[in-house]
Amino acid sequence: MKPYARFQHAALKSAGALCALALLAPAVRAQVGRTWPSEKKVVVDPVTQTPLTFLTSSPVGDSKIYQTHPDWTSDGKWVIFRSNRAPGQAFAVNEQDGTIVQVTDKGYTGMLCVARKSMKLFIMRDLSAPRDVGRDPYIDAAAAAEAAERTGRPQTAAEPGNEQPQPQRARRAPGTFRRSRGPFQIVEIDLQRLFDDAVAGKVNPAGYERVCGTTPDGMHATGNMGLDANEDYVYFGITGEELRPQLAAGQEMQTAHGPRNMGAGPSGLASMNLKTGEVKIITVVGFQIGHVQTNPWVPGEIIFCWETGGKAPQRTWVVHSDGTGLRPLYPEAPYEWITHEAVITKDEVAIAILYLRPPLASNPQNQQWGAETGTDLHPTGVGIVNLRTREMRIVGQVPIGDPGRSIWHVNGSADGRWAAADDFRYRLWIIDRHTGEMMLLASMGEKTHAADHIHPTFSADGTKLEIQSAMLSANGRSLNICVVPMPRTWLARYDSHVAAP
Repeated sequence: MKPYARFQHAALKSAGALCALALLAPAVRAQVGRTWPSEKKVVVDPVTQTPLTFLTSSPVGDSKIYQTHPDWTSDGKWVIFRSNRAPGQAFAVNEQDGTIVQVTDKGYTGMLCVARKSMKLFIMRDLSAPRDVGRDPYIDAAAAAEAAERTGRPQTAAEPGNEQPQPQRARRAPGTFRRSRGPFQIVEIDLQRLFDDAVAGKVNPAGYERVCGTTPDGMHATGNMGLDANEDYVYFGITGEELRPQLAAGQEMQTAHGPRNMGAGPSGLASMNLKTGEVKIITVVGFQIGHVQTNPWVPGEIIFCWETGGKAPQRTWVVHSDGTGLRPLYPEAPYEWITHEAVITKDEVAIAILYLRPPLASNPQNQQWGAETGTDLHPTGVGIVNLRTREMRIVGQVPIGDPGRSIWHVNGSADGRWAAADDFRYRLWIIDRHTGEMMLLASMGEKTHAADHIHPTFSADGTKLEIQSAMLSANGRSLNICVVPMPRTWLARYDSHVAAP
């Protein structure tokens, strides 16, 4: 890897500015460690009778972390989320007693990265942005594109009633995002110390953050970020025309793709050493990088995507942290609509192959992606790609004629037993990867006008999933955090310690 030479000394130059900005943070935001009483509710799913444990239930608008990243803390006791209780801030809820704790007070941008080994949370903070920014712009654009494809009408992620945080900014047009200005801090938060003090009612005014480093002046980070398996580096997306001369070998500069006019390059990936703060460029590609995630079991393995707001010519990519090994993860055909990739085991990534419309559907917007794209003329469903052998297998599909029509967002258990997906009716499906059985686990009230999709994520032990749902909301839009157990009959198939009911 080569250092970002143009900006070798920028982090040192910015140190004084950072201190000044910190002093200007509004006192009203000094809420780290603030607690809320339990909102836990257990609701029986009206279709499957599965007990659904809602860890939050007030109509303030809560959102889970995207299904590409872990949600539970390393001790398995707390779930990290974001909420309009304080717009743009991160929160945690204790799964056992329901205590809610505010984790940040100065805002963050992009992805919340919960460590799997230590009780730490890593965030990116745009020092030029309002202190209550806490969004991933690529999630906004992709979600709007998905809704438009499914309904056949243009939508934006910022429709009236959307409870996702939208502070101090005008609504964006579909497919656009606020250009980050920076500089950007990577910040480590000591969750264990924070939780202990918050529960004891003795919050430390000095706070619980450590600034790991600051990006150089002029480096435009996107907020898409992943934590290395060894928890010593973060990898994040960068963008800007200044990257063009550093295009990786074999890469060609791409123009915007599809009706949403997104996907053009250049963009890249950069790393930060969490101990020294050193920033280096990993690779530069000719397209727009969207989600960035890591393999939590293999140090230095990064999975990322080409984001177009819809179907990309080649959605999924993999690269090593030293810049070697850049290649498509799953080489897709022109007619395949691949999306929502998620690393699920040491050697595997789950992908969604969407069925968006019948082959002869004539929706003009759909047709712009390709006449056969996203149709069932070709196989669709939950695909699982092996990173080592490169084999891809489809492990499940929504049943023929089911109103859910297509899987949408995918995940899997780390032990390789289970896969999960939501569908176009915002319902939760599970798959036994050994037998091929697929079962509807929860209908979640089919709240298809919810502020976002349910985005299932497995717990580390594979016994439950976390989702977000508008099932309890009077307006059918405001989301809450919910934990759904795997059926005991399924768990008992492979674990003699679990007694089937």
